[in-house]
Amino acid sequence: MKRSTINTIMAEADELIRKYGFTLPPFAYWSPETFTDQKKRAQNVINARCGWDITDYGAGNFDEMGLFLFTLRNGRLEDLQRGGGMCYAEKLLISRQDQLSPMHTHIIKAEDIINRGGADLIVELFGSDDHGNFAEDKGGTVFCDGIRVDYAAGQKLKLAPGESVTLMPGDWHAFWGEGGDVLIGEVSTVNDDETDNIFREPIGRFATIDEDVAPTHLLVSDYAKWLA
Repeated sequence: MKRSTINTIMAEADELIRKYGFTLPPFAYWSPETFTDQKKRAQNVINARCGWDITDYGAGNFDEMGLFLFTLRNGRLEDLQRGGGMCYAEKLLISRQDQLSPMHTHIIKAEDIINRGGADLIVELFGSDDHGNFAEDKGGTVFCDGIRVDYAAGQKLKLAPGESVTLMPGDWHAFWGEGGDVLIGEVSTVNDDETDNIFREPIGRFATIDEDVAPTHLLVSDYAKWLA
């Protein structure tokens, strides 16, 4: 993805987020230079990989397959492993109309996917085989706003604004906006986007960036390069 495109997506996302009554934390608006100056104070943000995250999954066609994310807070895996402490994470996502977030599951993370505003969110579901692999003929069980839903393989849930679904490890899922763009909330256990996203197809989690202009704000994938 071109950095200029990423900068534009950031500006558009911030506008949509504000439209639905949310405001990002102050560090979201730091310039790369400010982030560099403040990196010692911001070490928790850096280590937790909180911040801007825009991906085309390495496919080079963001409008058709991509996702905007902002990680607001993220816990510690060691806390989760010992069963106490900061075991949670929270994100805001934007799924554009008909923009696919491709079929995937998680090994560790359980998550609530919440339609925070906009159009309908479509979530396509499949179950797992006995080894946790994608199973095209298996369904499963999820909870939508606490209400049990037994889903068949390939069933599509339609979540209107205010509605949510709880997904457990092994619930394979893809999602997209229907009828317009959707602001999505994600509340989950500790999040690790580098190792805990298992895709059905061999695709990447992060975009390859063409630095045609300077970044407005850093992506989480920029931290290792800019803040080393």
